Amino acid sequence: MVCENSRGDMPSHCTYASFINHFDLTDKVKFYMTRPTKNHLNPTNVTLNTFLYSILDVKEKEQELVSYFWIDMLWKNEFLKWDRGDFCWMLNVILPSELLWKPDLTIEEVTIKDKLSQTPYLSVWYDGTTHQRNGMVLVSTCKMQFYRFPFDTQTCNLTFKSIQHWDSHMKLFSRSNNEYILGVTRRMMKTESEWLLMNVTVETQTVYNFAFPLSVLLYTMTIKRRSVLYVANFIAPILFFLCLDLASFLISESGGEKLSFKVTVLLAVTVMQLILNDILPSSSDRIPLIAVYCIGVFTLMMLSLLETILMMYLMEKDNVSQDKEADKDQSLGEDCRDQQGRVQNCFRDMNKSLPCMRVFDKSPGEMPPELLPEVKEGSSSQLTKEIHDLESLSNELKEISLKMSLLVSSRKEEGEPGYWTRMTKKLNRIYFIFYIITASVFLGYVFSVWLHEDSNST
Repeated sequence: MVCENSRGDMPSHCTYASFINHFDLTDKVKFYMTRPTKNHLNPTNVTLNTFLYSILDVKEKEQELVSYFWIDMLWKNEFLKWDRGDFCWMLNVILPSELLWKPDLTIEEVTIKDKLSQTPYLSVWYDGTTHQRNGMVLVSTCKMQFYRFPFDTQTCNLTFKSIQHWDSHMKLFSRSNNEYILGVTRRMMKTESEWLLMNVTVETQTVYNFAFPLSVLLYTMTIKRRSVLYVANFIAPILFFLCLDLASFLISESGGEKLSFKVTVLLAVTVMQLILNDILPSSSDRIPLIAVYCIGVFTLMMLSLLETILMMYLMEKDNVSQDKEADKDQSLGEDCRDQQGRVQNCFRDMNKSLPCMRVFDKSPGEMPPELLPEVKEGSSSQLTKEIHDLESLSNELKEISLKMSLLVSSRKEEGEPGYWTRMTKKLNRIYFIFYIITASVFLGYVFSVWLHEDSNST
């Protein structure tokens, strides 16, 4: 068949207009309103090729996946077949999509579909194969498990199915196998956000919707979170705070610096928990391991703070008892000094009341003759003995008073620890050992569960 006349013009039957007129595509009853099959008992086979182009966002709170997909649909139109020689070897023709019937496919998990406008055209090949390609931004629901966050691996499904056509009317198939789809998807992938595509599978199933069988195509993608930033910005700082709290045992309890330091570290962990609460959804089936990690560290720090408060209370109690003993010793010394003063006053009164003392202070030659008969030899020796006894008693009291004052001053200078101070040191040592053992066992358990679950998932 000649495709060009003597003047070089294309024949009329080689144009798209002649093609449309030949098949009478304006007949909407034949091409648009009904399924393109000559026998209604024959199902229309729709073949899909779905490629993930990019992962735009994963909303953990809403449990939604925002992705960009390329979706190719192919099906047979039994009313549009031609011999290529009749139309100048035309292989395919591009037609407006509103002229022909299209499968009424929907994606079950999609909440907001097709933010980008769909292509207004489709391609029809000479054997009746109709091809339509669309790029879509899909916002789909995805039931996520955050138990192992941020080392979690999520599995999200996209279920393609017809709205009205039963399994006997329309069947869905995958054009390519899983390996080919995964390879093409990884080559086409432009961005993955914080996620890494692990696997893609496509499976054809038959489900029952209101007791009617429907053919569905289940597209499953497995994605894994990149956890490096979460480890560096969240898990490691909390571990550092725990180490700081452990190092605070080296601070003395005598001042208030240790208590204020522990409160500051505890508040820092509280801020990290508030940040975590904004990330994780409240609809999780189990408490995530990272929440258990934060709660465990917070509990250890809280117990450490309570232990510090208890130690400071016991030391204050010991200081009060030591102050009471010092006051008692001081009052005892004052009593001794008062007793010594009374003895000295008594001694002075005795000297005043006994004029014979002044007599014995003089030599015998100087003694007045009128007083000499009054002085008796026995009474003089007895009085002298009493005076010596009083002087020795006064000296002993002076020594006792001096020793008591030296004892009180030495206790204050040396600061000898009391009973409760010694007990606080023992209790602090015991709790330090308990703190290290508990923290090691807890951290070992948490990280072992994380690694164990990760090995199982892979």
